[in-house]
Amino acid sequence: MELKKYSQFNDIALYIKEVNSFPMLTPEEERSLAIKYYETKDIELAKKLVSANLRFVVKVAFEYINYGLSLLDLIQEGNLGLMLAVKKFNPYKNYRLISYAIWWIRAYIQNFIMNNYSIVKLGTTQNQRKLFYSLPKVKKELAMKGVDLNDAKEDVARLLDVTPVELDEMELRLSARDFSLEYAMACKDKDNRLPIDILPDYRTPEVELIEEQDELQHKQAVVQKALSQLNEKERFIIENRILKDEPLTLQEVGDKLGITRERVRQLEVRALDKLKKNLSEHQVH
Repeated sequence: MELKKYSQFNDIALYIKEVNSFPMLTPEEERSLAIKYYETKDIELAKKLVSANLRFVVKVAFEYINYGLSLLDLIQEGNLGLMLAVKKFNPYKNYRLISYAIWWIRAYIQNFIMNNYSIVKLGTTQNQRKLFYSLPKVKKELAMKGVDLNDAKEDVARLLDVTPVELDEMELRLSARDFSLEYAMACKDKDNRLPIDILPDYRTPEVELIEEQDELQHKQAVVQKALSQLNEKERFIIENRILKDEPLTLQEVGDKLGITRERVRQLEVRALDKLKKNLSEHQVH
């Protein structure tokens, strides 16, 4: 093994040892801390919430190690996502912090990959993005069964809903920078396990995440188009009465628009009817 790789794995081992030293929080402890931070914005409380969840960032970062980028860089980006998630987390919505944070962690790591990995910069279509994240996993599953990708190309292409040509192109690009999780790492423990083996698994298939993101972006575009078809007053009412985190009252909107409270209510009903009609035409629910 190259000295550089050995050094990096040593650094990773030390980092994992450090993050595993932070005590995990029970759901009750986490909720109590999260509520206090939500109400006070005390930075020390935020640090405790972040520290208790750093191990999950490591787990997610390991999923992306095949893309040839520094694992420590991936972890650092994921940590930024975790910190932002803690800042935005609303404990009154009754779900665990990590369930919310995992999306931010993945988003930051994937954005880092997109900005720094030449293959992704070249592959920007939806099919190429799906292949980028799913093909390494499929190849690994085939290898475990003793099947070569070339012998199952047609079946894999159908499975991933792409053409064999697209499959060949992405395979060529990925093959230049493959990196295996099976390297003998200096950070094995006494039971011969890798750090990735002892961290909890909270994975969501990357291809599903991409599809969900694409669907969300489509819906957002349709909603914005529907809003653009409202007149100025109607759009102001919808944005401040329906879409705002802390909606204005009918009276507050009326005061801003110089109309009566009842007129605001009438315009709101009319605007909602228009939106429902526009959105139903695009089947957005």
